Amino acid sequence: VFALIVFACLVGEGYTNLPSSSQLFCIFNHNEDACRYGIGIGILAFLACIFFFMVDIYFPQISNTTDRKYLVLADLGFSGLWTFLWFVGFCFLTNQWAWTRAEDVRVGADSARAAITFSFFSIFSW
Repeated sequence: VFALIVFACLVGEGYTNLPSSSQLFCIFNHNEDACRYGIGIGILAFLACIFFFMVDIYFPQISNTTDRKYLVLADLGFSGLWTFLWFVGFCFLTNQWAWTRAEDVRVGADSARAAITFSFFSIFSW
């Protein structure tokens, strides 16, 4: 759920434009990589959650202990990796938000703060 919130905040109001221009830019210090990173890990985390949820549903039906072991290790390894990636994302988004000028942000400040907050919560949920 946290990954979906981060993704939705960045897609919904993560890009804005100046009143005099129609070109969109990322709300995080005009750094497109910050928005792309948040959107990317949000989508991949959501898809991974769906995949591992399906694995958990069919886990009792898997009789081979070797396959079970590899699935558990894959889940553990992916969770560790994604915890690290959420930590990097939180640090990256927070850093870029700290460098964002106040006059560049007219709409979307709450969404940016929500993306930062839920990326922080995602560290502990993974």
